[in-house]
Amino acid sequence: MILTRFSEPFSDPDWIFEIKHDGFRALAYVVEGHCQLVSRRNYAYKSFGTLCESIAGDLQVEDAVLDGEIVCLDENGHSQFNRLMYRRGDPYFYAFDLLWLNGEDLRGWPLLDRKQALKKVMPSRQSRLLYVDHIVGRGRGPFCIGMRRRS
Repeated sequence: MILTRFSEPFSDPDWIFEIKHDGFRALAYVVEGHCQLVSRRNYAYKSFGTLCESIAGDLQVEDAVLDGEIVCLDENGHSQFNRLMYRRGDPYFYAFDLLWLNGEDLRGWPLLDRKQALKKVMPSRQSRLLYVDHIVGRGRGPFCIGMRRRS
């Protein structure tokens, strides 16, 4: 889903809101224990091999496509774009949507159902694969991105 800019924050019960993480938007294609990170413009992120290994190892599925953001975090857990750009830190993958799982195309599912399915397949132990949670209806707050619940 492409981001839509608004002039100011808003709240709406038909929308969910997520924390904005400052990184590279990517799809994680996981197939038979291997992962490839690809941009929206189909550019393969080849410099994140260790992150790909971590995602594939920690996500216990046959195959999946996750939508998310590659980030580097500071000591407080906040994403730092300069660290990512200059490869000054360990990259993480913040997953916020699950588009495909074990041979099934989930794109026709309601967004909240996809997020629930994503949450179920996320690793239960510490990992470089992280889940992006959401807030229903309340978008007034720092660093939020809104998406219609029905998508």
